[in-house]
Amino acid sequence: MSIKVENLSKFYGTQQALKNVSFSIEKGEIVGFLGPNGAGKSTLMKILTTYIDANEGTAFVNGFDVKTQQKNVQQSIGYLPEHNPLYLDLYVKEYLEFNADVYKISKSRIEEVIQLTGLTPESHKKIGQLSKGYRQRVGLATALLHNPEVLILDEPTTGLDPNQLSEIRDLIKNIGKDKTVFLSTHIMQEVEAICDRVIIIKHGEIVADNKLQQIFNEENDQVIEVEFDFKVEEEFIKRLQNLKSYHNIHDMQWELIFNSDKDMRPVLFDFAQEIGVKILSMQLKNKNLETIFREKTL
Repeated sequence: MSIKVENLSKFYGTQQALKNVSFSIEKGEIVGFLGPNGAGKSTLMKILTTYIDANEGTAFVNGFDVKTQQKNVQQSIGYLPEHNPLYLDLYVKEYLEFNADVYKISKSRIEEVIQLTGLTPESHKKIGQLSKGYRQRVGLATALLHNPEVLILDEPTTGLDPNQLSEIRDLIKNIGKDKTVFLSTHIMQEVEAICDRVIIIKHGEIVADNKLQQIFNEENDQVIEVEFDFKVEEEFIKRLQNLKSYHNIHDMQWELIFNSDKDMRPVLFDFAQEIGVKILSMQLKNKNLETIFREKTL
């Protein structure tokens, strides 16, 4: 077992950030950790990396207790925090050499991680001269220096342009072939592209935990995106039969999720006629992770 969390709770004063959180991650899994801002994602990751202590419960990383075996935990994980701390005046190799000294590992490992993370073309530059994407690569290279069994990545693609995002995504997926990866992100496409499994947290509690494909298989509801020619108030939308959830995309455009075996599009046409509006467009969609995320967290 790479990560095991049992009944973990964390308080900041009177505010409870985590409420009896429990889950486990097997070796070799790539797990996406999702939740709205303030849901407790970063708090949990800080506990797993021994940065802060939980108030209740236990957590183990590679069999080591995060509270009583902190040094062992730190030696067996690679951590990339959301705000990647780098010394911008150092050259890439110089920075990695500094971290190699901290971990007391051979300097020969530096060239290995430079190649692994695709830093070779930029390795002669100062970190301050690098793009955001390459700075993230430096952070990943640092996290991989001591060849950890578990990688914990907090928002690893924040602020990247689409090309950079794709590159880092491919890099993480490649790294995940040999290591356990636990990553937090707000980008649903990233999770769909990289992860085997998803854990969703809301207000400090786990509200979903399953293999990504299993989550999609269980969610067989109808998703219909409809645009009316006039703004329809929420109180009218709520009257729709078999309506499971809804989301106002923009003004006259709605995403409606129905729990029904019958095709709900004719029902929508009747509904529009009843309230005196016209339907400009209507599309039956498959559920994606973003839709499921909104259902679980709103």
